[in-house]
Amino acid sequence: MSDRRVFILGGHQTDFQLKWPADDLFGMLEASILGALRDAEVETSAVDSIHIANFGAEIFSGQALLGGMAVSVHPDFAGLPTVRHESACASGGVAILQAMAEIEAGRSEVVVVTGVEIMRNVPGREAAERMRAGTWLGREVVDESLPVTRLFGKMADEYQRRYGIDHAHLGRIAEKNLTNARRNPKAQTRSWDLDAVSFGEDDETNPVVSGLLRKQDCGRITDGGAAVVLASASFTERHLARRSISMAGVPVIGGWGHSTAPLLLEDKFRASQDDRYVFPFVRSAITSAYRRAGVDGPRDLDVIETHDCYSITEYLALDHFGITAPGESWVAVEKGETDFDGPLPVNPSGGLIGLGHPLGATGVRMLLDAARQVSGTAGDYQVEGAARAGTLNLGGSATSAVSFVVERAG
Repeated sequence: MSDRRVFILGGHQTDFQLKWPADDLFGMLEASILGALRDAEVETSAVDSIHIANFGAEIFSGQALLGGMAVSVHPDFAGLPTVRHESACASGGVAILQAMAEIEAGRSEVVVVTGVEIMRNVPGREAAERMRAGTWLGREVVDESLPVTRLFGKMADEYQRRYGIDHAHLGRIAEKNLTNARRNPKAQTRSWDLDAVSFGEDDETNPVVSGLLRKQDCGRITDGGAAVVLASASFTERHLARRSISMAGVPVIGGWGHSTAPLLLEDKFRASQDDRYVFPFVRSAITSAYRRAGVDGPRDLDVIETHDCYSITEYLALDHFGITAPGESWVAVEKGETDFDGPLPVNPSGGLIGLGHPLGATGVRMLLDAARQVSGTAGDYQVEGAARAGTLNLGGSATSAVSFVVERAG
């Protein structure tokens, strides 16, 4: 039986602190793709296809047909098949899945997956309005000036209704991730200096934005790109043999899960009224990744990179990963289980709140950070001894969920 594993040979992330010109999506694609190939030490001529993740190029830059831009990055790419993928903030996750399928089917041996997003070219309030495209237009949050933020505020409200929730735990998640970001040389907030008061319930230092969510509970509008080089087992073996390097220890995608829930948030709540989990479709994506990877649950993981566009998103991820019982995510937060030096660090990179959240790039960046962790190349935010990582990439109001387990090849 052929080896259908998909390996991660390298990758690149742009500096998420940088503000890019609205018309420079090509420059971002170029930096991400070529940077990833350099890191992987793979020649441009070896690439069989390119997958691009992006949410809002038309909305923010007036640009479509990013596949044509991608093949313009290098003459060797001319004529390659390219596909652009959109699933809101989970665009990167679904792009990776399709690239994997291409390798598993034997159609390609080397695929570059890149995610790019330029969003800081307009004022924050206008950017928030443009992101309304990730909601059901005309049917939800119609009269809200911060439509996406309001949906996540409603998630916190639902946790409050079902289980009770204390903002102190949400604030602690935000504080942890912004603290972790100081270790990351490409984090958007790495130079921020905030004290504990900034994460509390003082309306002056941390004003309410929506429901239970306050200013520091919210991720930032970010520009940025990321890319990974995925390869088949046969290519990886040949590629490493030429360098007299063993395949043992190379990051490999051990498992994956993918689900799509109804678009309306209220429909999601109705569907889960009799379920232990607020978002059972998210739970199924995670458990599918566990099953395919042959792991029993979170105790078999050493580190997690999860979606925390808002602090409530990481809060729900904790119980959906199975770190705690449903509704008891606060236990893990209080015990420091997910701290950088805890038994299962979550978002050592800084996550979306600290590192930044360029929508199309996020899922790709998560996979890259997971690969860096298990290969011991994460630098100052390396989790000691990490050999297996979990990821969760969400799109919309937990509409699209993509989860991966990344581990060292045996």
